Amino acid sequence: MPALVLLGAQWGDEGKGKATDLLGGSVDYVVRYQGGNNAGHTVVVGDQKYALHLLPSGILSPGCTPVIGNGVVVDPSVLFSELSGLNERGVDTSKLLISGNAHIITPYNVTVDKVTERFLGKRKIGTTGRGIGPTYADKINRVGIRVQDLYDESILTQKVEAALDVKNQMLTKLYNRRAIATGQVVEELLGYADKLAPYVADTVLVLNQALDDDKVVLFEGGQGTLLDIDHGTYPFVTSSNPTAGGACTGAGVGPTKISRVIGILKAYTTRVGAGPFPTELFDEDGEALRRIGGERGVTTGRDRRCGWFDAVIARYATRVNGLTDFFLTKLDVLTGWEQIPVCVAYEIDGKRVEELPYSQSDFHHAKPVYETLPGWSEDITKAKSFSDLPKNAQAYVRALEEMSGAPISAIGVGPGRDETIEINSFL
Repeated sequence: MPALVLLGAQWGDEGKGKATDLLGGSVDYVVRYQGGNNAGHTVVVGDQKYALHLLPSGILSPGCTPVIGNGVVVDPSVLFSELSGLNERGVDTSKLLISGNAHIITPYNVTVDKVTERFLGKRKIGTTGRGIGPTYADKINRVGIRVQDLYDESILTQKVEAALDVKNQMLTKLYNRRAIATGQVVEELLGYADKLAPYVADTVLVLNQALDDDKVVLFEGGQGTLLDIDHGTYPFVTSSNPTAGGACTGAGVGPTKISRVIGILKAYTTRVGAGPFPTELFDEDGEALRRIGGERGVTTGRDRRCGWFDAVIARYATRVNGLTDFFLTKLDVLTGWEQIPVCVAYEIDGKRVEELPYSQSDFHHAKPVYETLPGWSEDITKAKSFSDLPKNAQAYVRALEEMSGAPISAIGVGPGRDETIEINSFL
């Protein structure tokens, strides 16, 4: 039962797509278990770059079955746009499976998301405006629309009516917006039914049978640990559980079947959207990290906030996910710095704190305590083994490993599929 979970150990954008793609040729199924098209993965294959938002990264690996699990929220228009783009580039997408229990992002979910953020003004969360949060809210309030509902027009109509009863009151009376007609929404959603049908499956059954047959299943999280609705920097978080526990609920696989949990760490730290970020840089170093690292959101197009590596966050990710390994990405971006600061603790109200504070207020006021490590100037993009790295780069990796609490089993030394050093096999 080789089931692996691969997730972000920071605020997302760590390079999970590269890690998933690295494993894609060795696994039978790659499963997205939460989030929606608010996530983004960039995968470079040869001289081709692929930006994926909703689809599992395994869709680029021949022989691998990509799965969208029940914990994902699906915008059909985005799904088919993404599939069409891949098909035009010669990628076979026919093996995709979508859970019939996955929830649909409806047009009114997108509308509510956008008007709510606009209404909040300075207090806005910084959502992508793609309807993710309102769709998860509908799911919890039991007025959500699931993929399987598209195949029963009567049930679909009843559910849309129930959802719009409240939302139209809010749109018209609070936000001064026009009411949304039930029939229009139902017609639009039914228009996707036939196109979705070839992909819809009982994915819980499929995945459990695959594991019973000793197939290799990789569960791929979107976003990152610090954006988890329960364990992240609330309220500046996503609306689902990118942490390891989310793989079980979002795919319908029991925790006893998970054999390895791999955390993706960027060699520095980035964040998109609002919220506290202790190591954020507002100087030339921050701008250099952004420029050299190409730090622009795959999905949002927004510049990422950049800062030095935060070992406090890494230790926290190890703890809440039960991480067995790390995949360290973008080490090459740090080439050229004479000295590289690493945050080893925080100072809060004059006291040194070495673990992530429980209090939101404390974290907001945390100041980084840095240790400085020597940098390197040699090009590392051609390195094929750990010993090929400059001594200072090796020391940097080993220091991060010791501070973070789990072994670093792979290192990204460039954006390409083959620009990766494997220290220990994940399989």
